[in-house]
Amino acid sequence: MSGVAAPVAALLPAPRPSIDDALPVLPVLYVPDASQWLTASTGRIAPDGYSWMQAVHWVAGSGLYEPRRHRSHGPRSFGPTTVLVAQELARLSPCRPGIEYLVRRTGLSERSVEYHLGMLRESGLLAYVVRGTRIRGAPAQASEFARMVPPEFDVALGVRTAGEGTGRRMTGIAEAGRKLLAALAKKAARKVRKRRAKSSSKAPARGARRGAGLGVATAVPGGRCTPMWGSSRSASSAGTTSFPPESKLASGQNDSPAPKKPKRGRRKLNAVGRRYQLASELIRRVPWMVRALVPRIAWILKEVSDAGWTADQVIAFLDCADVPGTVHRPSGFLAGRLAGAVALWPTEEGRERAVQAYRDSRRAGRARHQEWEGAWQAPRSESVRRMVAEAFAPRPRLFEGDGVLVGADSVTGVDDLSAEERADLRSTAWGEFMRGETTLVTSTVDASGQAAAERIYGAGLVQRARRLASGSRSSLMAVGR
Repeated sequence: MSGVAAPVAALLPAPRPSIDDALPVLPVLYVPDASQWLTASTGRIAPDGYSWMQAVHWVAGSGLYEPRRHRSHGPRSFGPTTVLVAQELARLSPCRPGIEYLVRRTGLSERSVEYHLGMLRESGLLAYVVRGTRIRGAPAQASEFARMVPPEFDVALGVRTAGEGTGRRMTGIAEAGRKLLAALAKKAARKVRKRRAKSSSKAPARGARRGAGLGVATAVPGGRCTPMWGSSRSASSAGTTSFPPESKLASGQNDSPAPKKPKRGRRKLNAVGRRYQLASELIRRVPWMVRALVPRIAWILKEVSDAGWTADQVIAFLDCADVPGTVHRPSGFLAGRLAGAVALWPTEEGRERAVQAYRDSRRAGRARHQEWEGAWQAPRSESVRRMVAEAFAPRPRLFEGDGVLVGADSVTGVDDLSAEERADLRSTAWGEFMRGETTLVTSTVDASGQAAAERIYGAGLVQRARRLASGSRSSLMAVGR
């Protein structure tokens, strides 16, 4: 029997070594400039901002990364300030932050923000999707990043992944890395706050000590105050001061006299609110939808919005076919494009792959940096063009007998307009006003007077156009790009 068992034992495979036994020693984290792009990255895309913040805290605590680009100046290590910048990036979708936005959110200088963004790229936590441009005479375009999880993170925690390339997904984790992942989850849930100046924290304490020597009134838990200056009576003022019992002070059970107000979070949007939010975002981002109405677009998007589609997914679906040069009815064109979209892209994974393919396409990169605000175009209606030409035409001026220069009466010509002509003029003026242009209204006011302009366009539109025109000349207001 032993002679039979020996060949059988020789045919049995050896036990596979477990990855839970020991974790390898990791090299130093550093990604060169040529590999800081999504197409050249060896990491995987983080599924959400929370998972990405776990990788950020791991890099901050591992000590494997050391800045190499700025040894003589700039940050010396991956510290809390870098985590603060990463925390702001985790909230953005898509991750396309401007330097001015990060300066305003973090309170850092522009140079410091650039340093910490470079550190996040060098450590493998960020990768370029589209790099920003700075062209003289044109507005600067911000860079778009992909939040990445470095491969050293997966090796250190024993994370098992499935798939290929940057689209790998997490399928399991070793027992040795579960406790560390739980600790990183707690750190990712906490928010890093901006540091306050040391002088502001010490000022109240220093003032309180100075006030104690001068007799300044000091609040006590009992709700009474000592007098500001000494009393003229011989009785001591110490009898009016009440103190809490020592038992409560020792046990820490002293209740504050002013109850704290409960914190109220942001209201959660319902289905209708999500439709309006998606419609507003699409109108801001899609050029041919700029003149569309939010309620109408929200009604058209109800099917895809209720299915959980995002603005990026809708834009990627619309990009599957070419868009004509002129879209007369954005709502009708959108309804035709989205017909059967939910049935074609039913799963969330498929929609995300389509969004990633759209972002990697050349047409998407060209559309991000294309100027959609062109020169003013003449109205298409012949009657409207005739009225615009008459409004810009010089008016004859006459001299009265007393030598006063007066203009021809311009209000009388308004009554000759038909209802259709007034409607065309008013719709054209509203369209220009929604794009930030007030040329048609202001030119009519300058040529024919405010009374004639109000009879054509309405008093409300004339007042809004004049306020917008006067505000655009101020340094405190920016219109358009």
